[in-house]
Amino acid sequence: MRTVRSRTAAAATAALLAGFSLSACQGDSEAASGTPSGARPEAGATASGATESGATPSGATANGKPGGTGKTQGEGSGNGQGASGGQGKSAGKGGGTADGSADTCTGANTKAVITKVTRPINHLLLTITNTGSRSCHAYSAPLLRFDDEQSATRIMEDSQPQAVVTLAPGRSAYASILLSGEGGDDSGGRTAQRLEVHFAPRSGSGSTGTPLKLTLPAGTHKDNDAAVTYWQGSASDALTY
Repeated sequence: MRTVRSRTAAAATAALLAGFSLSACQGDSEAASGTPSGARPEAGATASGATESGATPSGATANGKPGGTGKTQGEGSGNGQGASGGQGKSAGKGGGTADGSADTCTGANTKAVITKVTRPINHLLLTITNTGSRSCHAYSAPLLRFDDEQSATRIMEDSQPQAVVTLAPGRSAYASILLSGEGGDDSGGRTAQRLEVHFAPRSGSGSTGTPLKLTLPAGTHKDNDAAVTYWQGSASDALTY
């Protein structure tokens, strides 16, 4: 009887030791795998510290290069220079073109009047007035022909103004005509009835445009020393010569 109990006790003890040994083996296996007893990773879960597919960790670019700043480099091409409208050149003298230029005064855009003056003696005053819608330049001096004379009347060179006279519409220019010189009767004096006024071009010799034809005051006597001034801006300037 005692022998049976001893055998039973020995068998129980051996079974208990075997259970402890199995538990120890399982504990060593779990420790090696890093998975605690009773825990299993869920499908699709990732380990701590790893990124998901396609994700970029902080401080790294998609190609693995360090340090993108997150700023986009927008390189604008605008130069910011607004082309404001045109150069804005206007006619500074009534009726001129946009760049301030003007026509040449001729018989087509002027009218003329000739008068006899008392002072100085032996003088006529020639006046032209701009009848056009644009300004015109009165270049040089009037080119005068009395009656059927072939050559133009002499010009007084000392009467040349500092600038060309420009006439806005309705404005006038003046020239005085000296009828007789110092030669007196020896200069071939005669009475004249008609006068043609030709206009000088901007450059070169000869005349330009349409001439004006005037009737002289009665009893106008001239000689071969007659002369005319350059165009002047006032009657008083013209009659100074």
